[in-house]
Amino acid sequence: MEIWINPACSKCRSALSLLDEEGVTYTVRRYLEDVPTADEIRAVLDRLGLEPWDITRTQEAAAKELDLKDRARWPRDASGRDAWIEALAAHPKLIQRPIITAADGTAVVARSEEAVRDAISR
Repeated sequence: MEIWINPACSKCRSALSLLDEEGVTYTVRRYLEDVPTADEIRAVLDRLGLEPWDITRTQEAAAKELDLKDRARWPRDASGRDAWIEALAAHPKLIQRPIITAADGTAVVARSEEAVRDAISR
């Protein structure tokens, strides 16, 4: 199990605390320092069963600078998927967190205790 975190994020710290309380073995990836490649983001999206816009923090400054809410420039369909992934790789702060990759090959965006427990149970 791996968890992508930003140490400044309270949701990330809560997820780590719960993993520790449950005695789970995991590795931490500080994704702002160890930035995932576009291919790694694609793999996590496949595991999540989500699209890149589903895990994008659209309120971040970089999202506003890129104008990610402009659906003409940033279509939310197959035609825009690669551009969204490249934006996440270039601006990792846009990636929703924490993301836990579970032992069964799936992943969850673990923003709640329930989501963390779901990942643990996999």
